[in-house]
Amino acid sequence: MKRIWAPWRIEYIKGPKEEGCFFCKYSQENNDRKRLIVHRGQKSFVIMNYYPYNNGHLMITPYQHISDFDDLDDQTKLEMMNYINVCTKALKEKLRAEGFNIGINIGQVAGAGVKDHLHIHVVPRWNGDTNFMPTIGSTKVISQGLEDAWKSLKQYFDNFDN
Repeated sequence: MKRIWAPWRIEYIKGPKEEGCFFCKYSQENNDRKRLIVHRGQKSFVIMNYYPYNNGHLMITPYQHISDFDDLDDQTKLEMMNYINVCTKALKEKLRAEGFNIGINIGQVAGAGVKDHLHIHVVPRWNGDTNFMPTIGSTKVISQGLEDAWKSLKQYFDNFDN
């Protein structure tokens, strides 16, 4: 069995949590740069993960505060599925991603960190992106700052056709 080590995420796990749902809060604010929102659609939006598993880790989430995929209307499901494709294209072009982990954790027992607001993870991967640092040094090397990655990805999303 292979294991994925992510010791840098302990900061998030042990740290203080915001009251309420940050997806709902951030989507209602008008500061996409601060909140790392790279795109707003009609039914959903794309936001970068503040505690990424890898550089460029994106999340696609509906505006509607909902926890189960079955409860989404068809237009929202379609928009979110289409954004998976746009996210992978953006990450290939802007960050030269070579592969992806794409997934949805539904429910706390399935690993959902935000169990009440559905979201899809799009995690870019590269050959050799895991190395000895997390295992030996409890350190994850993120090769690009969040703001730099946001600028690059935001530029892509601003120029794609809906």
